[in-house]
Amino acid sequence: MKSYLRLMRIRHWVKNVLVFVPLLFSGLLFDFQKSFRTFFGGVSFCFISSAVYILNDIKDFEKDRVHPRKCNRPIASGEISKRKAIILTLFCIAAAIIFQIFSGNIQAGIYLLLYFILNVFYSFGLKDRPMIDIIILVSGFLIRILYGADMADISISAWLYLTVISGSFYMGLGKRRNEYETTEYEKSRHVLQYYNYKFLDKNMYMCLGLANAFYSLWAMDSGNRYILWTVPVVLLISMKYSLVVEGDSDGDPVEVILHDKLILFLVCTYAVFILFALYYK
Repeated sequence: MKSYLRLMRIRHWVKNVLVFVPLLFSGLLFDFQKSFRTFFGGVSFCFISSAVYILNDIKDFEKDRVHPRKCNRPIASGEISKRKAIILTLFCIAAAIIFQIFSGNIQAGIYLLLYFILNVFYSFGLKDRPMIDIIILVSGFLIRILYGADMADISISAWLYLTVISGSFYMGLGKRRNEYETTEYEKSRHVLQYYNYKFLDKNMYMCLGLANAFYSLWAMDSGNRYILWTVPVVLLISMKYSLVVEGDSDGDPVEVILHDKLILFLVCTYAVFILFALYYK
């Protein structure tokens, strides 16, 4: 069972917290109807993202076998056969559809379909196209935000939208930069031959600066003086995250966040601050 859960990459479900961000920042977290729909939407996105991860592992299992870390993945290591992985993929897709129907907002399922199609194209060729590979990685974060807003039937602040875009580019470029340093791209990630360290490094930190600026502008524009208190915390999270990826990390956002206790503490501190700022009356 543990092998199947690893294949579904349950840890990476943490990315789907973004589905709840529009609801949280709208101040309507305790609206039962909106929270109910968003919860089922979040579960649905978890299953569709797992389907994407499994398909990618099926496609890349030969390359993963020669990767120093990915060789331990269930398919690459031989723990789970490709046939069983395909069955699990179909199960995840079916579960995503069922939960989307239960949510009562079937129309928002177009974002699930878009996410799935983009990532299928990514797995079957676009991951080897420079810049397009990063754009698709970034689109995954943006689609989660747009999907969450549609599920809760609320609009997204332009500053928040720009913050997510810039932050996503920062993490995507950072992941590629660290892979460039540590990976034999001829064997495991062909697209890295089109990049160079200076390009990835300079642009990732440009995007980080923009993300912090956009978030600060959102905080100022919110009209809520308490939200300004969160800006220093966001800056600290950014600096600590950057310190980690400058080490021996491969730059994977989930691995960076979940394996650093200080980052987890700062994220929890931010959550407390933002909840207080938005919901304390």
